[in-house]
Amino acid sequence: MRAASDSAASVTGQQDPGVEGDRDGHGSGDVSAGSLGARRPGRDLCEIADLDLAETCALLSAARALIPLAAGDGPRRSDCLAGAQVLSLFAEPSTRTRLSFEVAARRLGAQVVDFQHDAASSAAKGETELDALRNLDAMGFDAIVVRDRRDGYPGWLCSQLRARVINAGDGAHEHPTQALLDALTILEAFDREPVPGAMTGLRVAICGDLRHGRVGRSNLRLLRTLGAELVIAGPGELAPATLAAEFEVELAPNLDAALEGAHVAMMLRIQRERLPASLQLPDDASYHSAWGLSERRLERLARGGVVLHPGPMNRGVEIADAVADGPRSRVLRQVTLGGAVRMAVLARACGVPLVQTIADTGATR
Repeated sequence: MRAASDSAASVTGQQDPGVEGDRDGHGSGDVSAGSLGARRPGRDLCEIADLDLAETCALLSAARALIPLAAGDGPRRSDCLAGAQVLSLFAEPSTRTRLSFEVAARRLGAQVVDFQHDAASSAAKGETELDALRNLDAMGFDAIVVRDRRDGYPGWLCSQLRARVINAGDGAHEHPTQALLDALTILEAFDREPVPGAMTGLRVAICGDLRHGRVGRSNLRLLRTLGAELVIAGPGELAPATLAAEFEVELAPNLDAALEGAHVAMMLRIQRERLPASLQLPDDASYHSAWGLSERRLERLARGGVVLHPGPMNRGVEIADAVADGPRSRVLRQVTLGGAVRMAVLARACGVPLVQTIADTGATR
C-alpha cells in the first residue's frame, strides 16, 4: 500500500507518515505499539488487496443476503451492530457514499457520529487533525469511515488509531466498496453466484477518466480476480497505455471499439477536481460526441449488456439521458446494492461474523 501523499504533516502538523507500518500499529508511524494499544476487533478495508478471493466472495454473499434490508423491502432495522459506534470522516464532497454508509450503519443498529475538522471544531484553536482523531478514538469508536483527497491516507490511519478503518475513497488511489457494489451489480445482472471465477466469460469495458479516478483502479483489481475480461478506453492522458500495462488489460483506441461485444459498459466521469491545469480537454459537447455513451453506441454491447456508473453522472458528457434512464441502466440498482455491501463491510470492520450478520437481520420494523 502507498503511504499518504502530500505528507500527512500538512494536515496533522506532526511527523510525516513515511513508509506505512502494519495494520496493528507495530510498524513505522507516529504512534508506538504501546501507546496505541490493541486494535479493535474486526478488519480494515483500505484497498482491494486487503481481501483475498475467499473473503471477497464471502462479503458479496453476505451483501446479497442483506439486499432486502438495504432496499427497505423487508425488516427496516437489525440489531446485529447494536452498541457499535461508527465515526464518519468525509473531507471531500459526497452524497451517495457518505449517506449510504450512514444508512447502512443505522439499519444494522450502530450509532454514527459525523466529524469535520473545520472552523466549528477545535481546529480553530490550533488542534491538529491527528490529535483530534486520537481523542475521538479514545472514546471507543469501533470503526471509522474515511474519505480524503490524499492517496493512502486511510491506510496510514490504521497505524495511528485503534478503530478499524474503512476507505470510502482516497484521492486517485482506491474506492473498494464501490468496486464491491459494482461487482455485486454485475453478478446480479447476469445471474451469477459470488464464487471464484464468477465473471468468467464476461467482458467489462471501463471508459472515461481512469487516470485521475479511484473507481476504475479498484474495479480493475477486483473484477479481474473474479475472472472478467477487461478493456479500458478514454481520451489521451485520461486512459494512458501505462495504466493498461500496469493492470495487464486491453486498451481500446476509441469508445466504439471498447463497447463492441462488451457485457458491461462502466462509464466514468471526468475528475475535474483532480485535473492539472495544463491538461486540455474538449468542451462537453465534443467530449460526448467522441466519448459519450449514446443510444447508438449502446447497440454495440452484447445482447443483454448493462450500463453502470458510480455517480455523480455528468449527463450529456459521458452518458446520454436516454441511456442513464433507459432499461439497460443499472445505476440506481448500484445505489441499492451499495447499501447492502456497506452493511457487510461495516459488520466485518466491527468484528461481527458475516454469518451472524445475516442471521441477525430478521429484526422487526
